[in-house]
Amino acid sequence: MKLFLQTCFILFSFTAFAQTGQLSGRLLNAANGTPVSPAKINIVELQLFKAADLEGRFSFEKLAPGIYTVKITAPGFEEKVQSEVLITNARPTDLVLELEEKVQTSKEIKVTAAPFQRKTESPNSLKTLSATEVERLPGANRDVSKVIAALPGVAARATFRNDIIIRGGSPGENKFYLDGIEVPNINHFATQGSSGGPVGLLNVNFIREVEFYSGAFPANRANGLSSVLAFKQKDGNKDALITNFALGSSDAALTFDGPIGNKGDFIFSLRRSYLQFLFAALKLPILPTYNDYQFKFNFQLNPKNKLSIIGLGALDQFGLNQKVNEGLTDTNQIQYNNFILGNLPMQGQWNYTMGAVWQHSSKSSIQTVVVSRNMLNNEAYRYKNLIEEPQNLLQNYSSFEAENKLRFEHTYLKNGWRFNVGAGYEFAKYYNSTYQLLTIFGQPDTLDFESELNLHKFSAFSQLSRAFFNERLRLSLGLRMDGTSYSTEMRNPFNQFSPMFSASYRLTEDWAINANVARYHQLPSYTILGYRNAAGDLVNEQNGLKYIQADHFVLGTEYLLKWNARVTLEGFLKQYSNYPFSIKDSISLANIGSDFGVVGNEAVSSSSSGRSYGAEFLYQQKLYKGFYAVLAYTWVRSEFLDKNNNYAPTSWDSRHIVSLTGGKRFKNGWEFGMRWLFSGGAPYTPYDIATSSLINNWNINGVGLLDYNNLNTQRESSFHQLNIRVDKKLYLKQFNMNFYFDVQNVYGYQAKLAPILLLDTDANGQAVVDSNDPTRYQTKLIENASGIVQPTLGIIIEFVTKKTK
Repeated sequence: MKLFLQTCFILFSFTAFAQTGQLSGRLLNAANGTPVSPAKINIVELQLFKAADLEGRFSFEKLAPGIYTVKITAPGFEEKVQSEVLITNARPTDLVLELEEKVQTSKEIKVTAAPFQRKTESPNSLKTLSATEVERLPGANRDVSKVIAALPGVAARATFRNDIIIRGGSPGENKFYLDGIEVPNINHFATQGSSGGPVGLLNVNFIREVEFYSGAFPANRANGLSSVLAFKQKDGNKDALITNFALGSSDAALTFDGPIGNKGDFIFSLRRSYLQFLFAALKLPILPTYNDYQFKFNFQLNPKNKLSIIGLGALDQFGLNQKVNEGLTDTNQIQYNNFILGNLPMQGQWNYTMGAVWQHSSKSSIQTVVVSRNMLNNEAYRYKNLIEEPQNLLQNYSSFEAENKLRFEHTYLKNGWRFNVGAGYEFAKYYNSTYQLLTIFGQPDTLDFESELNLHKFSAFSQLSRAFFNERLRLSLGLRMDGTSYSTEMRNPFNQFSPMFSASYRLTEDWAINANVARYHQLPSYTILGYRNAAGDLVNEQNGLKYIQADHFVLGTEYLLKWNARVTLEGFLKQYSNYPFSIKDSISLANIGSDFGVVGNEAVSSSSSGRSYGAEFLYQQKLYKGFYAVLAYTWVRSEFLDKNNNYAPTSWDSRHIVSLTGGKRFKNGWEFGMRWLFSGGAPYTPYDIATSSLINNWNINGVGLLDYNNLNTQRESSFHQLNIRVDKKLYLKQFNMNFYFDVQNVYGYQAKLAPILLLDTDANGQAVVDSNDPTRYQTKLIENASGIVQPTLGIIIEFVTKKTK
């Protein structure tokens, strides 16, 4: 800390705040991509004005580094406000802004331009985050997946994982899009069959904006049940080659971006973790190592055609820290570490997504073609007592998922009407080889099968939207159908018919009532689709597996305030049907997905149903006079029918969720931010100690078996945490530096999670047999607390490597 402060003082002493920042951009008609001119561009804080040229271009030079608000006005178009535009000396800022045409009516109504995105298709349950909002969140350490937890409806958990739990839904109910290309997972060490993981995969240097839908999904993205996250990436710099180096809490990243000739640009990054060293220093039994890359290439082929190529990939390795007990004297801690070492599989995983987006602009329409391929390879094995000999093999798992996708969209905009129609095709290949010793219904058994599956998937969608009554009333109707070759049931797209309807009525200039009702369908995971029995039969096809269905009902209101802020209040209801139900454990898989490993590799039936409902309050203030704030509160109930047809809370039934984020930007590049979060205790299922303690069962499983007759009848303690962050930015000539000091869990709160069942051991570390019953081990429950103070010193350096213009 002393060295850090001394370094900062030396650098601050000669900082030169030269006014060499540059802002340029281009204004385009959202209907057809043609330039918008005439138009007036205003940097609000400086009251600087420029007019767009005939090609819709504009430029400001010699700007002081900082954060600005840009406002655009043009005859015949809606006003647009772009908030928190970052200007630095090292990087020219380039904006591409799309303007919506006004609906021509006999009487105009004034609608104030606001920094909050409004979409007729999604009038509620849509939140947007800018790049600066993503970067500065205290406790997130530039991890995009953690930033999402600051929004309403998103539960925070007292774990090291990034499970995205939206409005009481499981982590497997979320869909992710990167520049319009679907990405199966955005985390390292992904849980196959779900969407969680401990560390985010996306590099924040690429992110321009995040659109977060917790409902009212547009028809061309509506293949999730709880949320859709659409990440929009930055383009590469068109004037110079820029280098960015970032050192954070768990990894080091190197990013390059710049021009490719006169019509192209690129951005490329590599990251390497040192998380394994941190975990070793913290005396944790696991040693995760991850690497990733990300890139984007843009080519403006001509004024009407643009091609973007993106890529994203990761290589993850999970090792065990066999020196974790050195120097420890706490018997329970030693036994817990040995428990983890003996039961956590060695895991290796890699994945990638690559794709291209071609966009063609016509007179009143835009055509988009998206092609992509993604693949996940997952391997895990476990040996008894860590002795890797054939007779000790307990688990050997190898699997891959590969998808090849094609989607076409046609968007027509004319006289206030917006019509989107499209279709998609996908060929998927899945392979699974599983060997595992386990117990079924309390009896030892072996799971041993190999499965290969080829699937054709198809979809069609359309959405029609328009504003009426001088833009007071906005309506949108969407339709979608999905199908797959997996079974006769799923092949019929009318069985997966998904209608959706949204309405918004503006009572005054600042106050609106919004509503949405929709039906969504999601294909069960490949682990469920590809499960086979020993005879090689697709068990779940024979069981009549169906698409999971969720009906959404949302009603809310929004009020815009004068100081770049808004208040929203929404009530929601989600009704689930056809959810996979585990035949082995007699529970809904809606309860599963927040742990490492694989979800759904078992026999199921599409017989589970449930619901989640609640209310959300949001106060969101964009940067205004140096201050920003977000207060989000959610009351949520999540429950599914158990095997006795009674409603039982799911593992995501947090009840109360609070997130308070705020901060202040000071002069000379200083910034302070804080975030306090609270989440009610999650339910958990206690152990069936009588069955778990049987020697035959424990020798096979190595862990306690849960008592699903008492499904989720216990609760963990509530979780709360305070995070703070201090930033100091230095703007030198063609050179930027950002030092930050981030502390997670400032007051060191420890949440009490579900206890862990362990065996009693003797002085030699051998399991103790129950003296009253020689068929059983003697067991004990130990406390499982989570929460440590985590300080981080980070640095981001960005500089011009080579000027090309």
